[in-house]
Amino acid sequence: LIDKFLEDAIEIDVDALFDGTDLHMGGVMEHIEEAGIHSGDSACTLPPVTLGPDVIDRVCAATRGIAEGVGVRGLINIQFAVASDILYVIEANPRASRTVPFVSKCIGESLAKVAARVMAGKSLAEVGFTREIIPTYFSVKEAVFPFAKFPGVDTILGPEMKSTGEVMGIDSDFAMAFAKSQLGAGVQLPMSGKVFISVKDSDKPFILEAARGLETMGFELVGTRGTAEWLKEHGGVTVSVINKVLEGQPHIVDAIVDGQIALVFNTTEGVQSLKDSESIRMAAWSRKVPIFTTAAASDASVKAIAALKARPMEVRTL
Repeated sequence: LIDKFLEDAIEIDVDALFDGTDLHMGGVMEHIEEAGIHSGDSACTLPPVTLGPDVIDRVCAATRGIAEGVGVRGLINIQFAVASDILYVIEANPRASRTVPFVSKCIGESLAKVAARVMAGKSLAEVGFTREIIPTYFSVKEAVFPFAKFPGVDTILGPEMKSTGEVMGIDSDFAMAFAKSQLGAGVQLPMSGKVFISVKDSDKPFILEAARGLETMGFELVGTRGTAEWLKEHGGVTVSVINKVLEGQPHIVDAIVDGQIALVFNTTEGVQSLKDSESIRMAAWSRKVPIFTTAAASDASVKAIAALKARPMEVRTL
């Protein structure tokens, strides 16, 4: 099996129903983590937050083409990726997927129930399921990880699935929905304190807005030398330098263990960099410090903190 790796791609999950004539787009979900993170480990939002109407239209057209070509009756799940405005198909599964319960909860209709009737010979028109349901609120699915029960397991996310459960947050605002999903997953986002930022070169431009947002909200920022200097030079963000573990004590792991760090953003590339930062991820999980290992999730967490500071969390009924 030869895989082509797409850099800086947005992954999209689609659950659709096809009866041989009519197609019903159950839900188009945008992954928050970039393509390359296993879909079972990636948070996702329905409806999408950054995808334009043009991309959605292309996704719908491609879904119909694949459903017709495969000849499926009932549910089909397709994973797409968008990179440099090109739509790629990662995989197509002519069956129900793990996202069907989530989508059903989002739109208020049981996709599995409708699919069973279509598989038994009914058309979507006969079932009365022809209008696409686009929610007026955001639903965010977040993965739940068992790292606390398995000391020594690296918490970095990748193509191998590590999650053991899912939670869901809904709100009229994406940022608050993401905040609720984190709370459901057992992640307590901080309202103040020190934030450690150390990201790979390609993520530095993407983390800049998040760093500015944290500084504006009164957080103190610390980072490894490369990240700190880049953020200061390109964004005027004040970031104190802290040693990597290899640079000697006092270093970042000491600071995490001592309870000085409230939040960690750490993205890596390359085998050596991955090994060097493993102790940071281990320390964060052992001390229950929220840690985000992708730039997209880091940015979403900052938006969630801003939402929590702006208004109280309220219950939204299903």
